[in-house]
Amino acid sequence: MRYKNYSSPDGFILLGFSDHPGLEMVLSGIVTVFYLITLVGNTAVILVSLLYPQLHTPMYFFLRNLSFLDLCFTTSIIPQMLVNLWGQDKTISYVGCAIQLYSYMWFGSAECLLLALMSYDRFTAVCKPLHYLIIMNPQVCLQMMSVAWGLSLANSVMLCTLTLKLPRCGNHILEHFLCELPALVKIACIDTTKIEMTVFALGIVIILIPLSLILISYVLIAKAVLRIKSAVGRKKAVNTCGSHLTVVSIFYGTIIYMYMQPGNSASKDQGKFLTLFYTIVTPSLNPIIYTLRNKDMKGAMKRLLKGEKGSLEIGGHLKF
Repeated sequence: MRYKNYSSPDGFILLGFSDHPGLEMVLSGIVTVFYLITLVGNTAVILVSLLYPQLHTPMYFFLRNLSFLDLCFTTSIIPQMLVNLWGQDKTISYVGCAIQLYSYMWFGSAECLLLALMSYDRFTAVCKPLHYLIIMNPQVCLQMMSVAWGLSLANSVMLCTLTLKLPRCGNHILEHFLCELPALVKIACIDTTKIEMTVFALGIVIILIPLSLILISYVLIAKAVLRIKSAVGRKKAVNTCGSHLTVVSIFYGTIIYMYMQPGNSASKDQGKFLTLFYTIVTPSLNPIIYTLRNKDMKGAMKRLLKGEKGSLEIGGHLKF
């Protein structure tokens, strides 16, 4: 490797896919396309949910936050990734690496918690429809989001600070295309068992507990749906929850595989491609999934494209 003897005391070298120059060219085009889809799709979701008062409901409040998170999450990663893929310079400053690491962990953790809040919102809508707007009032929704942002920030500060303090004995070469926590832990020159166990323990709090709440919510939702006698009512309930369940499956599947294995047993290239998947593919799919499976959002998108401002035919709403 041509960077093997290179030492960068003020930063890191992100090797990325430099072993495969041809693959770098292909990936740069793919990443650019998916990033543009992410920017356009999530911005459209935010604008539509803000412009149409009928979409000022708890469900779209959380969806708006998810789109905002996806924009922040990808923007903290992809510009640097494209620089890495396009050019010969694979370096990133220490400050740039730290900012990327903290923001990446913050936004990623916040999305784990937000998906759990969205499942609770769907549980309340399906299982307690008459009390939905009372339970999920604007103040409660804002408090829930504040807790999610706060917990995820605390998780990011704790894990990233511990990781950056690990001695590296002059090793500044990362076998990755971004400053990801597992890659930084791997270049430490001491036993990293404690930090890996800390990651695993906090992963239980940030990943497995929210996932457990999501699964419990959907078990209860499934029971409630089976009790609905009307076929139309069952279909509406399934459509309401189907989009969220699809996003949860894609997001949590890759995150658990990457972060809930002590020692991070994923191979070098496998880890890179998994990271590539949940950093560029998942955020671009979210607005598509919610738009295609959601009649209200689809209708609002069509009206926005046509320049119409007419009302949408959906249920009662609560302003945020």
